[in-house]
Amino acid sequence: MSLHLVSCAQKTKKEVSQTKKIVKTIKTGADQTQLYIPLLKNKNIAVVANQTSVIKNKSGNYTHIIDSLLSRNVKIKKVFSPEHGFRGKEDAGAHVNDGVDSKTQLPILSLHGKSKKPSQEQLKGLDLVVFDIQDVGARFYTYISTLHYIMEACAEANIPVIVLDRPNPNAHYIDGPVLEPKHRSFLGMHPVPVVYGMTIGEYGQMINGEKWLKDKVNCNLTVIPLENYTHNSQYSLAIKPSPNLPNDKSINLYPSLGFFEGTTINAGRGTDIQFQIYGAPFFEESEFSYTPKPNEGAKYPKHKNELCYGKDLRKTKRLDSINLEWLIDAYNQTPKTERFFGKTFTIHAGTKKLQQQIENQTSISDIRKSWENDLTEFKKVRKKYLIYQ
Repeated sequence: MSLHLVSCAQKTKKEVSQTKKIVKTIKTGADQTQLYIPLLKNKNIAVVANQTSVIKNKSGNYTHIIDSLLSRNVKIKKVFSPEHGFRGKEDAGAHVNDGVDSKTQLPILSLHGKSKKPSQEQLKGLDLVVFDIQDVGARFYTYISTLHYIMEACAEANIPVIVLDRPNPNAHYIDGPVLEPKHRSFLGMHPVPVVYGMTIGEYGQMINGEKWLKDKVNCNLTVIPLENYTHNSQYSLAIKPSPNLPNDKSINLYPSLGFFEGTTINAGRGTDIQFQIYGAPFFEESEFSYTPKPNEGAKYPKHKNELCYGKDLRKTKRLDSINLEWLIDAYNQTPKTERFFGKTFTIHAGTKKLQQQIENQTSISDIRKSWENDLTEFKKVRKKYLIYQ
């Protein structure tokens, strides 16, 4: 496996014990310019970036990595953007066209438009590609699929990739059904559970090491690691990673409520509390209700302009496992005259079994037991690629 890890200085056991009580600020890979700027000197590079690709400056504010690199005379030739676009405002699944950044005049090439994988023509003349995007640690969140295609295209073109690592706000647990290969899609490309407990840098190492790229090609991958981070670190995102994940609560609930994307149930799209509520017009009348309306990131929300009854989850405790109660509750409240499961439910779940189990009234404990063997095997694979405790 071709992998380079630029490591921070190792501390002695004595130094660690002396500083245990001090809460240290997590530094992202992007923040540690001293580790990667030397690697970019005199190179023609492309950056895979969106609105989350920022560096904390001395005043405590944020500078976009494109501006930061240009100020250091790094030769950026183009920018690749993922789902939701370079500014992070497009609807989920929306076709995003190529464009030009109004500030820098750099070409922005969409990886959620005509193609999800850079063409060899687009990579021509590049010496290096830098990947810096904030992930949230759910398999059906597509930034890890974009990483896959970047690594694959660059491996085929013999161009190295540098991943500037970022914390995974859902790295404190591993849970959910493991994807079955026959249900592979852009919403899930690899045999991993819904919640995989790895940073995007660690995940890139796993893609390489498990030979998941087409024709088992190997990407020349360098990870710029985080500092002062463990998988149990609580991390509040500075910038929302996509239009419908507005805050820490929505990000924590997303792996559980993301299943609703493949059903007829609204999970808050069309409101300003996305992925913190769920409901439908045909639910029983209750104290909590809301009306989805078109907004940024949701031009056509489910049950648009209809009064929905449902549940408000904003006061729930921080989850450390996937909650199936809400999905089953919604299924049980849906009249037989309504179709609950949509075409993409199996793609989100990564297996047909979960739908069958819910339809067969399988208990939550038995559903969870059916995941156990696959999760145990995945944890063995995951362990090989971890950078952090």
